[in-house]
Amino acid sequence: MTKKIKIYTLFILVLFSCSKSDIAPSAGDSTSEIDTIDNVSVVARNYLNQVINIMQDNSINKYTIDWNNLRTEAFTELENNAQTIQDTYPGILKALELLGDNHSFYIGSNEQYVNPNSVICEGTAFDNVEVPSHIGYVKVSNFNGSAGSDGIAFAENIRTQIQSQDGLNIEAWIVDLRANTGGNMWPMLTGIGPVLGNGTSGYFVDPDQNEIAFGFDNNSSFIDGTVVMSLEPAYELANPNPKVAVLLDNGVASSGEAIAVSFISRPNTRTFGDFTCGLSTANTPFTLSDNARLLLTTHYFADRDLNVFGEQLSPDQFSATEAALTEAINWINNN
Repeated sequence: MTKKIKIYTLFILVLFSCSKSDIAPSAGDSTSEIDTIDNVSVVARNYLNQVINIMQDNSINKYTIDWNNLRTEAFTELENNAQTIQDTYPGILKALELLGDNHSFYIGSNEQYVNPNSVICEGTAFDNVEVPSHIGYVKVSNFNGSAGSDGIAFAENIRTQIQSQDGLNIEAWIVDLRANTGGNMWPMLTGIGPVLGNGTSGYFVDPDQNEIAFGFDNNSSFIDGTVVMSLEPAYELANPNPKVAVLLDNGVASSGEAIAVSFISRPNTRTFGDFTCGLSTANTPFTLSDNARLLLTTHYFADRDLNVFGEQLSPDQFSATEAALTEAINWINNN
């Protein structure tokens, strides 16, 4: 059974959370012309400036954007009588459009989404997949919950897939990421960790080339040396460091692409299928003065060899989605 999906909205890869107390005015803020706009309240003016200041200080494209122009265009979208925070939503929408990263979005304190992104990617999720008895198969789907109890349950489901098949007879593994539209990467990474292996599996890289390592160690996913989530007890494959084939398609997005990046440059690993969606970037949530959230794209993904992405991931071997599994099995059997 196959299921077609389309990605119309973008997905969150949470790095770390920045509260309103962490948000400082931008050193490059220039509001002299904006301050003269008639009939726009101080509340509306200050709020939109706050949002743009965060963008200017942290956006992945902060060095390529004309910020004076972006600010002017965003304020031009406001009605002359803009008074409330909600009245700034058209300006926030315009600012998000002009960021050009196709991943950032805003969630108001009233849970209203402001999202200009219209990336459309198609993926196919396959059920009842059959593989030879000497190959293990693990499906890693998208997950949009937290790293709390729901995240633990999701990671344990992946771990159960592994443990139920593992044995000395299992010589290799297939990791199926097709149609993984993203969400929260940490339960995915924690669950697939025994197949991925211990150590740094990738990096988040910001526009200033600062690197933050992420990966898996023993029973835990980590970022910058800090444990994000763990599964107890730890589990090790019967045959450690196996050959791994990873299945990709155009429906693999955002944190789904983060898991794909984790396997790139891993020894004895090959990817099969099609280009991914092309959102191989990370969002950081910033909490605003009214407890709204700006999910801002702040980092690129990079593999363990520090090859930086940010666009579509290309498989090692292109194949039709339906044929990717067969070609992966052939590679395992013949190499």
